[in-house]
Amino acid sequence: MIRKAALLLTLLAAAGCGSTPPVAEVTSAGQREIVGTSGVPELTKISALTQGIIGLSPAIDPEEAARIAKIAVEYPLFTLAPRYGAVDPPLVHNVKVNMGIKPRGLCKDWADDLEARLRQEGFQTVDFHRAIANADNIRIEHSTVIVSAKGAAWDQGIVLDPWREGQGVLYWARVLQDDHYTWIERSEVFRMKREWAASKPR
Repeated sequence: MIRKAALLLTLLAAAGCGSTPPVAEVTSAGQREIVGTSGVPELTKISALTQGIIGLSPAIDPEEAARIAKIAVEYPLFTLAPRYGAVDPPLVHNVKVNMGIKPRGLCKDWADDLEARLRQEGFQTVDFHRAIANADNIRIEHSTVIVSAKGAAWDQGIVLDPWREGQGVLYWARVLQDDHYTWIERSEVFRMKREWAASKPR
């Protein structure tokens, strides 16, 4: 138990600078807005993300884009973060999940739950995809949800990542403009992993 506590403290110290926790700001209208490491209020982020999704294709319904943006921003922040007990930077929370201190909240959990929530809406003009980065290094492997125009390639979409900024604050960017990760479509990663497993000596 002492060794576990010491390990946790070490990892917390190391991971503590990995992400700045979001803070609340009061707007001129008296509304509380959550601001992540990007410094962008969430209401502003919903509007920007809506326009980003619309910009993927003229075939995307603007009303659908607005609903996707609202869910992608608010559901992780106001539903998943409290459910997971996510009050720490993401790497710290990962340590707590892996130690059994927190029930859920690895990047895969955020992606699974956000994807499931988005699919409940039955959107007709977009597709949702899954992608993985750093698949060759399980310690830092990262999963995300991607939204694209209906029928478009997954890498022409937008990354919806509520894990990396911590506490459910959404990060979003075009897949090919994400300067943090190089993404690979999930089914391709699974295929690669099957090949790696088959090539290992028995």
